[in-house]
Amino acid sequence: MNPNALPVDDTAPAAGHGWRWAPAWVLTFVALWPASGVAEGVMVLGALAAIARLLLVRFRGGMRLLSGPAWALTSALFLAYWVPQLVSAFDATDPSHAFYKVGTGLRYLPFLWLVAAAVANEKGRRTTFGGLAVIVTVWTVDALLQVAFGTSPLFWGLDQLKQLISGHGMCTAEDTLALDRLSGFLGPCNLKLGVVLASLSPFALFALGKRFGMLGWVLASAAIGLVILLAGARAAWLTYGLVLVFSGWRLLGWKKLLAVFAFGALSLIVLNLVSPQFRERIQRTTQALAADESGVDVALSGRAQIWRAATCMIGQHPINGVGTRNFREEYPACDPSPGTQPAWGAGPAHHAHQIVLEILAETGVIGLLLWLAGAALAWRAWRYATPEARERARPAMLALGVTVFPFNTHLAFYSTFWGGLALMLAALYSGSLLAREHDRNQRD
Repeated sequence: MNPNALPVDDTAPAAGHGWRWAPAWVLTFVALWPASGVAEGVMVLGALAAIARLLLVRFRGGMRLLSGPAWALTSALFLAYWVPQLVSAFDATDPSHAFYKVGTGLRYLPFLWLVAAAVANEKGRRTTFGGLAVIVTVWTVDALLQVAFGTSPLFWGLDQLKQLISGHGMCTAEDTLALDRLSGFLGPCNLKLGVVLASLSPFALFALGKRFGMLGWVLASAAIGLVILLAGARAAWLTYGLVLVFSGWRLLGWKKLLAVFAFGALSLIVLNLVSPQFRERIQRTTQALAADESGVDVALSGRAQIWRAATCMIGQHPINGVGTRNFREEYPACDPSPGTQPAWGAGPAHHAHQIVLEILAETGVIGLLLWLAGAALAWRAWRYATPEARERARPAMLALGVTVFPFNTHLAFYSTFWGGLALMLAALYSGSLLAREHDRNQRD
């Protein structure tokens, strides 16, 4: 008998059997991201369903649902995210609202258990990872159709449905007129296509590479890469470059991977010639080579100014920050150039656009230490996992790693959308890496 094996209560209901719906719930949550309110509702219902299921069995049979280490790591990663939010609320500009957000943030924990349970056995993992690969592929094809015909079929269908239900579309006419990049299924009022595809691309690339070999990976990487380039978010370009490096070298080897990047460089030249919007972003990026600070700020779309404001907030509130999502309220007091209009237009910056600065500015040194503790636990789990466990968790690991890669610009990790995406990836990583594959009950 293995002395390290966790005990299983054989008299308890087979908890794992009651969670066969978990993969479908997770995939529904992701597929509904264009309708953010509906997706949030699905997430909350999933959290409530998870709590109800656990209460129904009185938390017995939990080790059939997730291994002990998976329970622990999933919960620890949530706490590394949530506790900084709690600590920062005490000095927030509006404490009552801050504590309300802290309380509602607890809804993520049972949902993360649900997500981890969705990939805790071979069948669930195949369904969930395969479903995410299909979703990414559909989004990519939809975006390519927008390139060819000027309209995203998925967004057009959702927009028509919204107009039928409420009498108005998902975006305004001004959003459509101001569109300067590929928007895809999210539409012209939610320009996150590039960063979303870049973060979720490992699921498609690993799945297609496994099924169709090198040719499948190359074709998929080219199609997804073209969409990400045209989507215009330069942070997504770096994210996707990391994905290509860490997913391609094992399948292609370095020489063939260099050929892929050479093809990518050629694509950049062609797009620079045929796409005015793409050319503008390339020209803006090259201004970072200018010697003066203004050139760097223009190249970064005003982010240098935002980062100086974040540094000011860190200096004024070093212990527990200004409070999560309070960046915009504190920005005017720390604006380094209050007399000039910023590169992004009128109004204050909403967040720090960089994960380390966001954590330090909004949650202080305490928050950063807790985030680092969570990262250390995730790395320790990977380091001591078996080769088989690493292999099955590799898509989720890569997706999570490139999403929080610190040397990049980022969306707000304490926003509902991006925070939910990052936490979902953390749960997929925990559940797949620490799955109890030796337990036959998990394979049923």
